[in-house]
Amino acid sequence: MDFMLELIQTVGFGLILFIPLTNPLTTVVLLLGLSGDMTNEERNYQSKMTCIYVFIIMIVSFYCGQLVMNTFGISIPGLRIAGGMIVGIIGFRMLFPQQPSHKTLEADAKKKEISNNIAFVPLAIPSTAGPGTIAMIISMASTVKGGGYNVSSWVIYASSILVPLLLCLILWLCMRSAGSIMRFMGKSGIEATSRIMGFLLVCVGTQFIINGVKELVINFPNI
Repeated sequence: MDFMLELIQTVGFGLILFIPLTNPLTTVVLLLGLSGDMTNEERNYQSKMTCIYVFIIMIVSFYCGQLVMNTFGISIPGLRIAGGMIVGIIGFRMLFPQQPSHKTLEADAKKKEISNNIAFVPLAIPSTAGPGTIAMIISMASTVKGGGYNVSSWVIYASSILVPLLLCLILWLCMRSAGSIMRFMGKSGIEATSRIMGFLLVCVGTQFIINGVKELVINFPNI
């Protein structure tokens, strides 16, 4: 019974810690801005794939994150700056959508293919499992391996599965409501939301880069 209570407390702490970092509502707004031309089935598919990608990213970050970053020589500031650049570019595209001068069947098909592959970038990463989330997971994993938490090992590793699973369930439930929101807002409302979200993404991306550069300067001797 004590072990079960310990597990519940650890999972609850993980959810309280990571829900603000992953911020499912931001991902829902981003989905609204990017899925204006999708059918409800396509939107639901993107929601499902986003949750799958987020779960994989969080699990890989916990068990292999530090190893992967060390192997490729990636630092946390580098991760933040790269994430900021990706977010900023996506924001600019949403804020100033391109108006093609001519259309062909091939161009339309390519545009639809690109616009319908938003689950991994930007919904899963960097919107949900962004640099802050990945950095926190890697930091917690290194603390666990160093014996920094006074919690049973099996509770830690069970929580490492349950917390991402519950986070993805919450994210999926939030994203499933996007279709109802889109029907309520209409096309003009979605276009306005897309422009506003684009501006916010440019701001968020810029802040990611600022934080990355600041961290790079502070930790430069150790990188």
